[in-house]
Amino acid sequence: MPNADPRVAVPDSEHQYHIDCGPGDIAEYVLLPGDPERIELIAPRFDRIELTRRHREFVTVTGTYRGLRVSAVSTGIGTDNVEIVLSEILAITRHPTFIRIGSCGVLREDIELGELVVTTGAVRLESTTAYYVHEGYPAVADYSVVAALLEAGARRDKRLHAGITATSPGFYGPQGRPIPQLPIRYPGLADEMRRQGVVNFEMEGSAVLILAGLAGCRAGVVCTAFAQRVTGRFLEGEAREQAESDCVDVGLEALVVLSEMDRQVHAAGAARWRPGLWSPPAGA
Repeated sequence: MPNADPRVAVPDSEHQYHIDCGPGDIAEYVLLPGDPERIELIAPRFDRIELTRRHREFVTVTGTYRGLRVSAVSTGIGTDNVEIVLSEILAITRHPTFIRIGSCGVLREDIELGELVVTTGAVRLESTTAYYVHEGYPAVADYSVVAALLEAGARRDKRLHAGITATSPGFYGPQGRPIPQLPIRYPGLADEMRRQGVVNFEMEGSAVLILAGLAGCRAGVVCTAFAQRVTGRFLEGEAREQAESDCVDVGLEALVVLSEMDRQVHAAGAARWRPGLWSPPAGA
C-alpha cells in the first residue's frame, strides 16, 4: 500500500485532508456518486459494511457487495471536487477502478427520461483537467468499463445508450441554459453539442476519466437522464427515485462484471481483458 503523500494528507497522519480516509479504508473497486445522499441508496445494498466516514460533502462507505469488496465515495458537484476525491483516493489505494454514477440532461429525443447513458468519451468544457493535460487531450472511458456497464445494463434489463458526453463546469450558463438576470456567452451551446453528436450534459465525467487514465487506472461513467434538453422535461417524484436506483444497481453490477473480467484475465495469463476471454458465470 503506498504511503499517503504528506502534501494531501492531514499533518501527522495518513488520513487524507478532505475524504478523511487512510490506507486500507478504500476498496479497489469504487463507485463515485456525486450526491452524498446517494450513499444512503448504496449502503443498504451491501452484504456487510466495514467503514463509514463523512467530512463535508465527501461521504464514504466501504463493505462487500455479493462478496466483492467495494467502496462508494461521494464527490459533490463539479470537476474541482472530483479532482480532490480522486487525488486522495489514489494516494491510499493500489490500482483502483472507478465508476461514476450520476444524473444528466440528454440531447437526443430518442432517449427517454429515466434511461441510462454510458459515456464513451467526454468533451472537456471544464477547465480543471487543463491543469493536468493539454487542451486537446481526450477524455476517454476505459473500454473494459464501457463493456462492463453495457453488460450490467443487460443483466439488469435496463435500457442503456452509449456515446459522447459534454462535461460542463456549471448547470446554467455553462450548459447554455438562459437566465433572465444574467447574460450568457453561448446560448446555442446545447444545439452545437447536439449537432456534433454529443449525447448528454453532466458535470463530473471528464475529470474522472482524465485523472484515472493518467494514473493508469480504469474509469467509466453512467448517468440517468433526469432532464430532456430537447423537450424541456424533467424527471420527478417516484420515477426519479426509480431511475436513481437503477443507476446505482447498474453501477454495482458493473463492478461485479469487472471483477469477473479480472479473474478471466488472471486465469488466461493475459495482459488485459479482451472479448475472447469472456466467459459469463453460470446463470448470468
